[in-house]
Amino acid sequence: MPDSTALGCRVTGSHLHVLRRENPNGAWAKRQQSAAPGKAKPVDFLVVQAHDQYVIERMALPHGTASDFVLVNLFAEPLGAPMSPDGVTELLQRLSKRAGLSRIVNPHMLRHAMASNVADAGGNLDEVAALLDHARLSSAEPYLHPDPDRLRQAVDRVPSPRELAGGFR
Repeated sequence: MPDSTALGCRVTGSHLHVLRRENPNGAWAKRQQSAAPGKAKPVDFLVVQAHDQYVIERMALPHGTASDFVLVNLFAEPLGAPMSPDGVTELLQRLSKRAGLSRIVNPHMLRHAMASNVADAGGNLDEVAALLDHARLSSAEPYLHPDPDRLRQAVDRVPSPRELAGGFR
């Protein structure tokens, strides 16, 4: 939702709260404990739109309301149960093939893509680390894969010695 104040949430903008709890399929949130109130993770419009579409599809199925977990098995057994980590990986593999991608996407690649996209959009390393739930900035560095156009722009911003001396570039 763009604004969750009607639900009693004081965090502004579209976001999610990570709640670490017992999961029947053995999956855990990466974070060791639930996020403190006010420590929600912001999400963009595309995430909200994709989740809305998923919920519409999910609620149309008789077993779609069997669990309050974010992702549940809609077409694989056990129907309505929380999706396992392997189930998410298999789903992304099938979607990668269906989309005709040159390589198979796995869940961890989504973290790398998000981190790189934030950096390419001007985000700082501390922002990337916070979004990834990394305590140390250095832990976020391997997730950054700069866009080649951004690298070109970085080189183009460096003035040449001639330019600094007042001559032509």
